Amino acid sequence: MATRKIGSKDKASAAEGHAGVGADDQISGLDETNKNIIAQLQEDGRRSYVSIGKAVGLSEAAVRLRVQRMIDEGIMQIVAVTNPMEMGFARQAMIGITVCGDIEYVAKALAQIRQIDYVVITTGRYDILAEAFSADDEAMLELVNRRIRTIAGIDRTELFSYLRLESQRYDWGVR
Repeated sequence: MATRKIGSKDKASAAEGHAGVGADDQISGLDETNKNIIAQLQEDGRRSYVSIGKAVGLSEAAVRLRVQRMIDEGIMQIVAVTNPMEMGFARQAMIGITVCGDIEYVAKALAQIRQIDYVVITTGRYDILAEAFSADDEAMLELVNRRIRTIAGIDRTELFSYLRLESQRYDWGVR
């Protein structure tokens, strides 16, 4: 086993060892305890660290440390999820995009557009699906015609306008 110098973050990890994780164990990533913390936050993103700690068998400080590490590592985000239509964005659409050329280039360019909140590279009829929102139809036309369709490599777009957001869930759990 390799030895390592203990820095301030490692001291916190060693202190956390009192809750069942040894000082040499990795606490970043998705161990069972982190999965349980995520499940608690998916149920209620405002749940206190004290409450989560009681549920998963850790101290408040240990939960805080684990949550911050998962955020820093890009494993999760804690955000307020809203219904865009209730926030003044009356038009939402899923945009199917066919690309001729570099799909990753196009996906990265789309991800830079503020009015696009979701970009996924797919297989099948479309190369990319992007979810976009705007204040109204005119703003959606502006977005699609002047921002999206001008990206090099986009061959074709097809919009699927949302009439109503029927369901939006984030409590599907962890594996």
